[in-house]
Amino acid sequence: MIKILMVDDEEGILEVLKAYFEKEGWEIHTASNGIDALKKEKENKPDIMILDLMLPDISGEEVCRLIRKESDVPIIMLTAKSTEDDLINGMVIGADDYVTKPFSPREVVVRAKAILRRVKKMNHSKQFVFNEENLRIDPLKKEVEIRGQLVSLTPIEYKLLLTMANFPGRVYSRLDLLEKCQEDGVYFEGYERSIDTHIKNLRKKIETDTRHPEYILTVFGMGYKFGGKPHAEDVAL
Repeated sequence: MIKILMVDDEEGILEVLKAYFEKEGWEIHTASNGIDALKKEKENKPDIMILDLMLPDISGEEVCRLIRKESDVPIIMLTAKSTEDDLINGMVIGADDYVTKPFSPREVVVRAKAILRRVKKMNHSKQFVFNEENLRIDPLKKEVEIRGQLVSLTPIEYKLLLTMANFPGRVYSRLDLLEKCQEDGVYFEGYERSIDTHIKNLRKKIETDTRHPEYILTVFGMGYKFGGKPHAEDVAL
């Protein structure tokens, strides 16, 4: 059974969402503040979270940051903010998607299902395939192919690529990427800006035109995201 943790201080929103997800047969957990949300995330290990940005104790952004230090659980942000900068910032801190209020509960269900389909495909696929099979990543062999040719990547370059390819569209700050590399034992000395050098070298190896990359995209003032399009079979129902 799929477990979902919904976090919002508005009881009415929780009740409505709970009713819709219960119809799908999901196991529902709820929290009305950030402290409780962090506790229940650790206790219940949900498959996905729906997280409101405006909470009475600590902000949704801070909850997301703290969770991202320990978990890659998919997170859908609920927000009344709708400016581009606000939404980009939500993605930078680790959200996988966002829904602006007011929203349709059915839309939230559809988005949650879509994210879980993608994660399931990624977790069970022997290879990640993008852009009409032009890029292949084989996590078991730790191999990368560009247009059928094996590419030699350093451990850091490979980890950067795999991290971003796991969640296409999610924006990663330099600090996020630095921590991801080091937490898996791919340690290197340097500062956040050293990530730029590794990204530059990675682009030289996998991009056709480094001035107009299609895989490793810069989000100015924020960091980087993966722009590859998953193979059609990997996103199908």
